[in-house]
Amino acid sequence: MAVDWIGFSYAALVSAGGVMGYVKAGSITSLAAGLLFGLLAAVGTYLASQNPKNVWLSLGTSGTLAVVMGLRFLSSWKFMPAGLMTLASGLLLVKIISGMLKRSHKS
Repeated sequence: MAVDWIGFSYAALVSAGGVMGYVKAGSITSLAAGLLFGLLAAVGTYLASQNPKNVWLSLGTSGTLAVVMGLRFLSSWKFMPAGLMTLASGLLLVKIISGMLKRSHKS
């Protein structure tokens, strides 16, 4: 199976966002959440790379981040970091769901 560079890049972006939240604001919560969700995104991407039907962890991780960061964006209207993470998570959701739909039409 091919490596999903988009998924691994997303995982790195999430982790880097948590580290940046800690560096800029001293937020341990941002660091912990960023590293946890980055790890979940990386594991989900790895599992989906091994078996294309195993997308549930990636779907749950990106869906959760899209909702949580989307609500933060709507309350603050600041693109960084909430808007960027909402956009990235939404795009990954579209990628995952379109892949699921393509596979279901082939079966």
